[in-house]
Amino acid sequence: MTHATEQATARVQLRPGKAARFYARHPWVYDTAVTRLEGSPADGDVVELINDKGRFVARGVFNGRSRLMVRLYSWDEGEPLDEAFWRRRIEQAIALRRRLGYGDAAGAERLVFSEADGLSGLVVDRYAKHLVVQVNALAIERRLETIAQVLRELATCESITVRTDEAISKHEGIEAQRTFSADAQAPAVVTIIEHGIRYQVDIATGHKTGWYLDQRENRRAAAAYLREARVLDLFCYTGGFSMAAAMLGQAREVLGIDSSAKAIGMAEATARLNGVSNARFQQQDCFEALDEQAAAGERYDAVILDPPKFTRSRKGIDEALRAYHRINRLAVELLVPGGILVTCSCSGSVTREDFFDMLSGVAQKARRTIQVLEQRGAAPDHPVSTACPESEYLKCFICRVL
Repeated sequence: MTHATEQATARVQLRPGKAARFYARHPWVYDTAVTRLEGSPADGDVVELINDKGRFVARGVFNGRSRLMVRLYSWDEGEPLDEAFWRRRIEQAIALRRRLGYGDAAGAERLVFSEADGLSGLVVDRYAKHLVVQVNALAIERRLETIAQVLRELATCESITVRTDEAISKHEGIEAQRTFSADAQAPAVVTIIEHGIRYQVDIATGHKTGWYLDQRENRRAAAAYLREARVLDLFCYTGGFSMAAAMLGQAREVLGIDSSAKAIGMAEATARLNGVSNARFQQQDCFEALDEQAAAGERYDAVILDPPKFTRSRKGIDEALRAYHRINRLAVELLVPGGILVTCSCSGSVTREDFFDMLSGVAQKARRTIQVLEQRGAAPDHPVSTACPESEYLKCFICRVL
């Protein structure tokens, strides 16, 4: 691993009129905002961001391989980005989770949430005694050994698994996935307890870091509406909402559907682990399943929709909204009058207003009344930074359909 320079090696000057959002502490400096470089920084080096008059704005890390040229970390001119800096930021992040009461040794939590914790490009999730570090920036990849050592000291763990996203890796120019171990080799699957339910989490190859920690409180909130209900859970992954419906909500029966055979296998194993008999799972494309269920005249008391991200940028928003409209329109068709619709979007480019408007269009097309009972977001261990509104991405609407 190349060791990055921790003292500023160059200055990055902004174009006139571009400094305001960075004074407001937005952490992403794209190349289009930059007019010139003073010096020759290597990728991963610390640089200073200056305004068009040459005055200090912030300190960050340079990446000439990416359109996101500088990630900002400090707005204090006297604060170097050294080991002590990374330790302070990680300590602050972990302190929040302790305040939230998420420290159950057998549980799971997000310890570090990237920009929202002032650590752009770094995600750290804890699954019982094992940590998963998701590296989304070259700045973090170059400092992995330092960060891993700090995590070993601050968050007692048996292993640290490092994950990277293939698409992000290409944009950032970061290395392939590797694994650090503290005291024992990281297992592929870890069992956690969430709201009294035991779940198996694939930390080696599962989606994201293995589990959708952001839906933690939404699973419990949705379950409160599902007593004695016949529930259809689409895009169920390894059965998070399904198990919450069956065990916390005491639903009459739950059918979870996902296109991944591996995910369905883990959902079935989780049901067995918890001795649950009122939930079953099947592998099928969820769009096809919706069409088939509607054609067969099936009716449910509740439908849960938690699809994957339909777009990564505003360029794909129209297509994404059409997909959301289609699945929600079919879900409404499957619901009995008074049925519950739990519908989610993790596409950050789709705003809460976009999603609400989509549901309004569904209600008009279906000629059904949709009452939004709760508008929810990610669990509080996924805070939203006012300086970086992009850190708010998850929408979870709990609705009644008349």
